[in-house]
Amino acid sequence: MIRTVDLRGRALSKSEYNRELPRATLNVAEAMVLIEPILHRVKTGNEADLIALAEEFDGVRPETIRVPQQALDKALKELDPKVRKALETSIERVRTVHTDQIRSEKTTTVVDGGTVTEKWIPVDRVGLYVPGGRAVYPSSVMMNVIPAQIAQVQSIAVASPPQREFAGFPHPTILATCALLGITEVYAVGGAQAIALFAYGMDGLCEKCDLVTGPGNIYVAAAKRALRGVIGIDSEAGPTEIAILADKSALPADIAADLISQAEHDVIAAAVLVTDSEELADAVMVQLRVRVPATKHADRIREALSGVQSAIVLVDSIAQGLDVVNAYAAEHLEIQTANARKDALKIRNAGAVFVGRFSPVSLGDYSAGSNHVLPTGGCACHSSGLSVQSFLRGLHFIEYAESAFADLVPTVVTLANSEDLPAHGEAMLVRLEASE
Repeated sequence: MIRTVDLRGRALSKSEYNRELPRATLNVAEAMVLIEPILHRVKTGNEADLIALAEEFDGVRPETIRVPQQALDKALKELDPKVRKALETSIERVRTVHTDQIRSEKTTTVVDGGTVTEKWIPVDRVGLYVPGGRAVYPSSVMMNVIPAQIAQVQSIAVASPPQREFAGFPHPTILATCALLGITEVYAVGGAQAIALFAYGMDGLCEKCDLVTGPGNIYVAAAKRALRGVIGIDSEAGPTEIAILADKSALPADIAADLISQAEHDVIAAAVLVTDSEELADAVMVQLRVRVPATKHADRIREALSGVQSAIVLVDSIAQGLDVVNAYAAEHLEIQTANARKDALKIRNAGAVFVGRFSPVSLGDYSAGSNHVLPTGGCACHSSGLSVQSFLRGLHFIEYAESAFADLVPTVVTLANSEDLPAHGEAMLVRLEASE
């Protein structure tokens, strides 16, 4: 069901470890070619074109692309009270964590009379994408909307694919979560066309956005790559992945259940266990054989676990295991070792780190308070998950008094001349002439 990779007795480099643990093939470049006509249709088209695209790709013709307010209100009114309570609990926790991410204004006095102030300014307008398809993701509404609201973004729009079962609107739980968070601008549009709508805007329907965030399929990733520059993006977001670093103290049932939980997302989801215990590896394999057939999405999970992107990795020690998981840079990384907190301090590369038995990825997906929009495909080596910071820009405000300016004139003139840009120096010197 899942392959074994034996790295015992092998001290490898970061790139060599990554070659041993390949990820699912995702040809975004090929997808970019396929979506090019879609992007053009949205850029030059109107609402009728979006409706036609919905019929072509989602099998339904929405009456309107903009979801009316009464549909949002109805979805919230009819939301299962248990689901509403769970959403409200999660919303409160996500808000608590993300409120602590607010950046403060800072003024630095460089010299007497010379200051640089850094202010954090939210983007004016964002488009938040919430995927649909195999699953319903109200959690993704929370994870995108809440940090944008805390950042004080003034204009927030959400797009999610239209559903045949719901008259061409996004899933009612998606709509209810938007309503719960006070979002009134929601569009029934999915895939590359949703990203294009946010990037280009559409007269009479949707204003152009400055930034798009949120996960999606390969076509969403391709549209983000193609339109980056026209619009800001958070990341391209590939298939989901979990890595678990565990020793003999871990419980096989816990490990198996956590691997299965991520494999449940998609047939190309990655599930990787790194352990120095062959006994644990064998016991996890037994648990997988028992648990996978008993799950609702057994076929999807089995395909994900048996893919090249998933593996049980044997290492000599937890120290080597730490090297492996740091090289792999998983979207989600669990540490289930006897010294989990201490071992977690040695993690440099991961989207989010889940420490100890009672901190599974499922907790972070919904209610831990952390964000679940995280870098995938090894991008955790250089990128972070979605946060309040994602919606802010740092602006420097420079203010020098005449005396502080005059002291620096020789330095700037010297540097300008050294770069053969004498007009830069003249822009300094002219101010001395004007003050004489």
